Formats: sequence, C-alpha cells, structure tokens
Amino acid sequence: MHLALNSATLQPDMGKKYARKRISHLTVGDFFEKHGEALKLELQGKAVGFDRKIIEPTVNHPGLALAGFLSYFAYKRVQVLGNSEQSYLNKRDKKERILRFSTICERAIPCIVTSRKKTLSPELLKVANNAGIAVFTTPMVTMKFVNAATLLLENDFAQSTTRHGCMVDFRGVGVLIMGESGTGKSEIAIGLLERGGALVADDMVILRKVGNEIEAHAKEFARGFIEMRGIGIINVANIFGLGSIRTQKRLDLVITLKPFSDLNNVDRLGVSRKAYRILDHDITNVEIPVAPGRDTTRLVAITCLEHQLRSVGYDMANEFNQRLLDKMANENSGLGI
Repeated sequence: MHLALNSATLQPDMGKKYARKRISHLTVGDFFEKHGEALKLELQGKAVGFDRKIIEPTVNHPGLALAGFLSYFAYKRVQVLGNSEQSYLNKRDKKERILRFSTICERAIPCIVTSRKKTLSPELLKVANNAGIAVFTTPMVTMKFVNAATLLLENDFAQSTTRHGCMVDFRGVGVLIMGESGTGKSEIAIGLLERGGALVADDMVILRKVGNEIEAHAKEFARGFIEMRGIGIINVANIFGLGSIRTQKRLDLVITLKPFSDLNNVDRLGVSRKAYRILDHDITNVEIPVAPGRDTTRLVAITCLEHQLRSVGYDMANEFNQRLLDKMANENSGLGI
C-alpha cells in the first residue's frame, strides 16, 4: 500500500465560468451616503461636487502638493488635511494660502476632508466650493480616519463574484457548501446551525477579494433567511437566535457535495487535498458523496474540525502516512512489528 505525499490538486472553478465584478470608481455622493456615519463626516459649505469620482481606493495627504511639488500628486484619491497640512496653510499669509490651496483644487480631486473637527477658513472653503469640490470634516484623528476610510474603500473596490451554495461559519471555519440542486445544501446548513454554527448566506453567496482573503456575505435583503424545500423560507434568527447569523465571514473551506455514484472517484485518505480557485485564491476543497441515510451534516462538521487541526499544523492523514512508512521501513529492515 502506498500513500501519496500531501499536495493540492487544483479545481479551477469546477470548469465553469463565473463573472467577476469590480467598480471603476465611487462618486463622492455615494461615499458620503455609504460611509458618512461610520467616518463621522459633516459637510462644510455647499453641497457641491457629489458627482466627482473617487478612482483610487485610498486616502492622500496633499502636503507636498500644497508646498508646490505636484509631480506625483495622487489627485484621484480622497484628500485629507491633517495637522501638518492645516498648520502649513495657517502659517502662510492670506494671499499665499489661497494660492497654495488653489493649486490642488485646480486638479480633479474628488473631495477634501479635514480631521480633528477642524474647519477650513472661509476664504479656502470658498475656493473649494467655487471649484466644485465638496469639503467634509471629521472629529477623528488623521491616522484613524485614514485607516478606516482606506478599509471601507478597499471593500467598495474589491473584486467580487458569486457562487450558488450555502455559506456557514462553523466553529470559526468559514465553509461554503456547494453541489447540484437537490443535494441537501440547505439541510446541511440547518444541521450546522443546530450544532452552534451561524448562517452567512443561502443560495446566492457573494464573494469578495479583500486583501489576501476571500470574504463571503449575502445581499442585505436576504441576510438571515434560508430556503427549505417543502417548508419554505425560514427566518434563522427567529428559530436559532441572533447568534446564528453572521453578516460576513472569511472563506476557509469549500465542500462539494457529489452523487454517491462518484464514491470511488473521491479522495478516501485525505492525504492529497484538492483546491478550488476563486478570484485567484486557492481554497481547500473536499468532496463528500451524498446518499439517502447518510449523515452528511456530521461529515461536513467533522471536515470543518479536521480543517481547523490542519490550520494549526496537525495533519491526521500525514500522521497515519508516516506511521505506515515507518512500519514498512521496519519490516524491510527485519524489525517488523
């Protein structure tokens, strides 16, 4: 008997084509509407420039641009005036202050945010508004605002795609259950909820590439609902409590439900792991055959726990493999057990 070494076999989206989405820009109006409360933004002056476009998902300090160096001015980003920029402007006389500030307002910047609840002087606010640029203020300190705004913008601009299945957070493992219609995905999800899991999405799972991770969530109107054939739509929170719902979760594991006729074609030993490719990320993929009378929910739960062990460096299949190799080596050397 020979066991293969641990390796990953790539399953590129199971041979199917899935559309990828990524926005090219976000308008200032959308940015303010979506994130104004989280970033504690308040409008200064006139409500102008809300149709201007944020093209790059980050924030820029225009200190060098205010000083006259515009060669590498990141004008496509939200511009934040922190203590240093505001102190620099305040130390200039009125004529020079307006001239310096006008240099950045002449560019196609999306908007300006002043931190620490400081406001622009009336003459600078007039320059910005006349140029069609919205000016906001926030009580947040500069770096806290920059970090928070960057995370929100990266989420807005992240690549996304969809999959048909159920996404559940089971004991910290984000598992996407996929398979043909009628294989029992929703029933398995309900079984995991009974074991303490939390539902992320049912039927249509939205997946986004955030940094080096794939994050799953549901459309807001469908969050917390799951469809059970023969029963109908179930409000998960009403039955299992609010703790049974997660708004989003990192994707750690994909489980593909297969017909029982494929039993001999799936991995029996667990030494060689397949990978499912989503948005250029390889996610561990385990195939589980489904048949009447088989407790598939328990198998999915065990697979999640086994994945947890692998994530902390313990591989049960490799341990068995090593024991077998040691036994074979002892037998060959005449020290058979």
